[in-house]
Amino acid sequence: MIMPVYNGADYLEQAIQSMIAQDFEDWELLCIDDGSRDESAAIMAKYAAEDGRIRHLSNEHNIGLPATLNCGFAKAHGELHSWTSHDNILRPNMLSTLVAKLDEQPEVDIVYAGYSIISGSDKVTRYVAPRPIEDRWFCNPVGAAFLYRRDVTDKLGGYDVSLFGAEDYDYWMRAARQFKLQPVETDLYLYRRHEDSLTNTRSRDIKKKVAYVLQRELEDVPDLRLRARALLQLVTSDWLHIEWRLAWLAFTSSPIETFRQFPKLIWHMARVIWHSTRRKIVSGSQEKKVLQQA
Repeated sequence: MIMPVYNGADYLEQAIQSMIAQDFEDWELLCIDDGSRDESAAIMAKYAAEDGRIRHLSNEHNIGLPATLNCGFAKAHGELHSWTSHDNILRPNMLSTLVAKLDEQPEVDIVYAGYSIISGSDKVTRYVAPRPIEDRWFCNPVGAAFLYRRDVTDKLGGYDVSLFGAEDYDYWMRAARQFKLQPVETDLYLYRRHEDSLTNTRSRDIKKKVAYVLQRELEDVPDLRLRARALLQLVTSDWLHIEWRLAWLAFTSSPIETFRQFPKLIWHMARVIWHSTRRKIVSGSQEKKVLQQA
């Protein structure tokens, strides 16, 4: 299990303790400090000194999540691989459940499970069920709780460092070309959403990278209607922007499918305009308040 850490002191102990609490005990945790400036290094060093299964490593400088994952897996000893974030929590039976699934089915290379979204205060807000890998054209079906064989790491050549924020989606897309992935319908993980999480702070950049990965993978898909549906799903999933280029690509792939989903596109346009107008009103109100205070 690789745990990249960058200024994660607020939640790091919870994350490490969730690994220690696993009912499957034959594991190795590589905590890798990616240039943290808070107390993260001291926390990792403490746990590494207390538990021989925990290793504390440090990058010379901040190199980002994908590169840190690659460094970690290059030094990992185990035959089964996974990774987790410094602010998320594994449920106690996560490893035992996923290891058992791989042991039972030698033909399966990657297993993944459902997870719950939690707030910064640990409040569970909703459950996200795992979806079949065939849904990869419309979402990232693998999610946050997963385990895969070392052979997957060796053959895929690591995570793409140019796709920071969408490196996991790219990884599963490439994996689906040659490996068997299977969902496990159970809640095994707590995924934290808060103001500092990557999914909040880099949302726009991540969506652009997801679009790049999707278009690349769709080039080898002969089903033109599927291509159009996948592109239109990506267009309508962004509440703040209208990606006309992707909509045009959908139309050139399948005009019939695009016209079939035209009402959905119109609704999306109205939603984007509403959100844009609302943001301008809020921004103007805040600016007016600042001027009045000045």
